[in-house]
Amino acid sequence: MITMANNMFALFVVISLTFAFTNAEDPLLEIGNLSRKSFPAGFIFGAGGSSHQFEGAANKSGKGPNIWDTYTHNHPERIADGSNGDVAIDQYHRYKEDVQIIKDLNMDSYRFSISWSRILPKGKLSGGKNLDGIQYYNNLINELLDNGIQPLVTLFHWDLPQALEDEYGGLLNSSIINDFRDYADLCFHEFGNRVKDWVTFNEPWMFSYGGYALGTLAPGRCSNPTCLGGNSGTEPYIVSHNQILAHAHAVRLYKTKYQAKQNGKIGITLGGNWYLPLGDNIEDELAAMRAFDFQFGWFMEPLTTGNYSLSMQNIVKTRLPKFSTEQSRLVKGSFDFIGLNYYTTNYVNNVPPQEGVPPSYTTDSRANLSFEKNGIPIGPRAASSWLYVYPRGLRLVLLHIKEKYNNPIIYIHENGMDEFNDPTLPVEEALLDTFRIDYYYRHLYYLRSAIQLGANVKGFFAWSLFDNFEWGEGYTFRFGLNYIDYEDGLKRYPKVSAKWFQNFLKRN
Repeated sequence: MITMANNMFALFVVISLTFAFTNAEDPLLEIGNLSRKSFPAGFIFGAGGSSHQFEGAANKSGKGPNIWDTYTHNHPERIADGSNGDVAIDQYHRYKEDVQIIKDLNMDSYRFSISWSRILPKGKLSGGKNLDGIQYYNNLINELLDNGIQPLVTLFHWDLPQALEDEYGGLLNSSIINDFRDYADLCFHEFGNRVKDWVTFNEPWMFSYGGYALGTLAPGRCSNPTCLGGNSGTEPYIVSHNQILAHAHAVRLYKTKYQAKQNGKIGITLGGNWYLPLGDNIEDELAAMRAFDFQFGWFMEPLTTGNYSLSMQNIVKTRLPKFSTEQSRLVKGSFDFIGLNYYTTNYVNNVPPQEGVPPSYTTDSRANLSFEKNGIPIGPRAASSWLYVYPRGLRLVLLHIKEKYNNPIIYIHENGMDEFNDPTLPVEEALLDTFRIDYYYRHLYYLRSAIQLGANVKGFFAWSLFDNFEWGEGYTFRFGLNYIDYEDGLKRYPKVSAKWFQNFLKRN
């Protein structure tokens, strides 16, 4: 382990090099030290994780299986390293230690999700509540509050109870709407006297896209014969439609039954890449807007107008579900805030309609995405092939949302980058994630710039607090501010980026 003296020296060197590199490469970035004080009073800083990626204890204390338990156990070949979330990083047993780490980082809030099947093993109230699961979340929430940390709770972060998948196909069936509402009702009742910030769904776009168009995420469905059944041209739209309606019903329940007495807020977290036209022509500009409509706009348009965007309606036609008049009224305005997950920006060029090609969400936007222009990458690549670093994109997407969607209250719920997991690398070296400091410094700079230009952003959460189970990539990538030693009892070590954040968030 690095000694304290070496830690401080490394931190000094990293910060110095970061500022030098940042300003040498981008003259727009001012010389100086961003800090908590650079942001408005009351601005919230935190970090996040999710139940299946962090908790472990997959078969303990009465928890029922979820679709990721089934997917990883039945199809380990679909996970990069054949791993699963049975143990993950064992936060279920180590939550007190983890809360102290959050406190030591000077963070205001911790974003985590509840495992639906941990508190309702059969997915339904009629199947019985798991009191041990409810007690775990009570313990975690109380521990956070006792240490001055606000809980930000997500109800659904992709780990659907397997019982509902088996009974009626999960989110492919509108029965999910009432079952999600009942699950949300239980959570509001059990935890809402202390939880003041609720998110219904995390990145419903990626759940639909990965799980039902590409087939790379549970439940692994798509049109390709290599998938586990499915139809990429219809199922992603059905699943997203049901997520939107389930969200809206849960929000109405919270607002009519709980909000006045619990005094909390409720929203949804959406994925929001930015898209730049590859060429200097109207066709690519329109393609870039379509790409945005088919990702962030897929959900934000109904939430603000009560209907899908015209570009989606015109292209998807009868494959796109319709909202009834009553549903449209229910969905429109069903949020107190929007969570935004921003990681990267794509170049986009127009793709003409293709004749004779089976319809698929993956091609419906008629937009080809890339990360290079004239052979030059849009920015440095992280470990993930989909993550190229483009901090300006955060400001651009925030200002676009401000103008197009009437400047809603926004919290950045995920922002971060990953490195490869190298088991041969000594822990001391693995902690020196200088690139992550530069990543966050740049994004926080452009975030502050967006706020100065009027974007209504109230908080920022790093992804993620710890290295963890990265879905289809297993444990091959590391997103954490804190290092998890998978070879030595899941010990936690702060990376240099964690110490940078600790210093960044110091209070007077």
